[in-house]
Amino acid sequence: METVAAFRASFSSISPNWAGRSGPTRPDMRVGSRPVQSNSWIQLTPSVSNLKMGNRKVGCLSRRHTSIRASMEPSDSGSSEAPIAPLQLESPIGQFLSQILVSHPHLVPAAVEQQLEQLQTDREAEKEKEEPSASGTDLVLYRRIAEVKANERTKALEEILYALVVQKFMDASVSLIPTIIPSSRDSSARVDVWPSQEDKLERLHSPEAYEMIQNHLSLILGNRLGDSNSVAEISKLRVGQVYAASVMYGYFLKRIDQRFQLEKSMKVLPQGIDNGENNIEQVAHEERRPSDDDNYASYVEPHPEMSFSGGVGVGASGIKPSRLRTYVMSFDGETLQRYATIRSKEAISIIEKHTEALFGRPEIIVSPEGTIDSPKDEAIRISFGGLKRLVLEAVTFGSFLWDVESYVDSRYHFVAN
Repeated sequence: METVAAFRASFSSISPNWAGRSGPTRPDMRVGSRPVQSNSWIQLTPSVSNLKMGNRKVGCLSRRHTSIRASMEPSDSGSSEAPIAPLQLESPIGQFLSQILVSHPHLVPAAVEQQLEQLQTDREAEKEKEEPSASGTDLVLYRRIAEVKANERTKALEEILYALVVQKFMDASVSLIPTIIPSSRDSSARVDVWPSQEDKLERLHSPEAYEMIQNHLSLILGNRLGDSNSVAEISKLRVGQVYAASVMYGYFLKRIDQRFQLEKSMKVLPQGIDNGENNIEQVAHEERRPSDDDNYASYVEPHPEMSFSGGVGVGASGIKPSRLRTYVMSFDGETLQRYATIRSKEAISIIEKHTEALFGRPEIIVSPEGTIDSPKDEAIRISFGGLKRLVLEAVTFGSFLWDVESYVDSRYHFVAN
């Protein structure tokens, strides 16, 4: 059931058996007293257990812009403006796109088209190369070079996707929330100094999807949803978990809404769903099987209960009936699982890196019993209006990520079937 208790249970059941991945950007984690490496914010979110990713290889990295060193910051050295995105791109292609985002953001799609064409050309040339027949050192070196190039290609593709997401926010005149850093001078200062922009974010979603987003906010904020001015002191780690989960929720919601809008335009929606809101509760009651709520909670809204509402949750009564929700409830478990799947490892990596750029790298300790603790977790002071803005941005980020992933895949296939 969609209750706060269900989210608390999902939060407490996080598996400690996370796959290790080395690298300086991964958070420090310990199992007992033994340090290991975790997969970052997305692995701290219970919903990651329901996500799959493809392993299809991508093409070679273009070398055409290796001399460019740019970041997503204003080009004037004396400017005090904040970066336009919290994650700074590092690959040659990413740095090139960062420069375009700052100077001529409307040219980003054209620049991406050129880079994808070059990646496609490089991939085709790579396929024509034959592995040397020699054995020993030469073969090992050849394979090592191929591995390094594959990692470079993957990073370049990730940063193309990220640059396109940032450009979509810029097109909508919505500024991304900068890196959240508590004030070192005033511990009582709020971190949410960003504008609300709720109206702009609402316009980026269909009316049906925004109804679902409001339900999502109700499950997180509870009876504080309409209380924008009150300030709470909350664990930054837990806020980061909700942000990552909300990105994945937005990705799922966009997939579902895209299918819903198509069937709506073709007038092939399931019987009763397109007959107006008066029939919604009746259709949901008639079509829902005993396991539907369990399936929906498992695949759609598996984020942890955050106690943002002062320990008072809204439970199932806070969920308003909607056409899109009724549409989703008509799916079987297998279909829900498929739609709750993030299709590419590049998209998962973007969610991890963007969340880490926003909230920092957490240090996690997993005890032998499987309990999770963060001894260096910071508490931040933030208003409930600021929390709402964070969640709305995260859901929109996930929606945009679905869009750009589909766009890039149509020109340079990398998403697994």
